[in-house]
Amino acid sequence: MKVVEERNHPKGRIIVIQTDEKECQILITHHALSRARRWKLSLEKLVEAILYPEEVLMGHHDRFIAHKAENSHIIRVIYEYENGVPVVVTVYRPRKERYFIGGGVYEDRVLARC
Repeated sequence: MKVVEERNHPKGRIIVIQTDEKECQILITHHALSRARRWKLSLEKLVEAILYPEEVLMGHHDRFIAHKAENSHIIRVIYEYENGVPVVVTVYRPRKERYFIGGGVYEDRVLARC
């Protein structure tokens, strides 16, 4: 996975990622960028969690929740789609036992939609 382009957007930042399979665009809102800084999550970790999650659950209001385990915590990315583009609404790092089901559940896959 490689970031090939970053550009500003009225709602945040557009990140264009090149994977082995394809190129994918992700919009990360200003709020999500702020939350990532608060939780000391790099842009790489955030993008990795949404592209290569261990599980994706259905959330409220047509949103999805991607989980990536990290020791006793998980990276929890809440996202939705806008005109086919994944939009990261927020991100945080709660304790694993609170939300993590155990992996293998995929209500959505961002890479399959790119």
